[in-house]
Amino acid sequence: MTRCPWCSSDPLYCEYHDREWGLPVHDDRHLFEMLVLEGAQAGLSWLTILRKRQNYRLAFANFEIEKVAAYTAEDCRRLLADPGIVRNRLKIESAVKNARGALLIQEEFGSLAAYLWQFVGSRPRQNCWQTMAQIPARTEQSDAMARDLKKRGFNFVGSTICYAFMQAVGMVNDHLADCFRHEEIKKIGLDLS
Repeated sequence: MTRCPWCSSDPLYCEYHDREWGLPVHDDRHLFEMLVLEGAQAGLSWLTILRKRQNYRLAFANFEIEKVAAYTAEDCRRLLADPGIVRNRLKIESAVKNARGALLIQEEFGSLAAYLWQFVGSRPRQNCWQTMAQIPARTEQSDAMARDLKKRGFNFVGSTICYAFMQAVGMVNDHLADCFRHEEIKKIGLDLS
């Protein structure tokens, strides 16, 4: 079975690749989770974050947006002492700030999903890359998403982070053409169109 080479042979990475990465997501809680985790990953490996994911779910109320938005300075201090997550003050505070921004987006657009998916015309973009070198680090769509999120006060949402997020939640199908998941994800994406 051919997989995208980035997941190597690590069982956790392979499971994430095989079951989740690139699958179109429209659930606000999951989208918020991935936005926080992609921001937490900045400067680190994704595998590091995957290994801490369960701890993040515990620390951030299973990424329920309203609960995280209500976190106080005391909650942030508590999280800074939590060895199960990345203990970076700016990243922790940005998760809370971004939750508050997500609530405003839900009010304005009806859902976080409706807002985020507009950047790809509400349909997954189907790519057909042959090599990892062909996959961009950012695109016009991730630039627009990053720009708008920053305008709304979000942090840790640069264009590269936004593109990684878009890949993870299936806004773009960046499984390589010879990866067994490419056609599966493509079919799911076409069914959503």
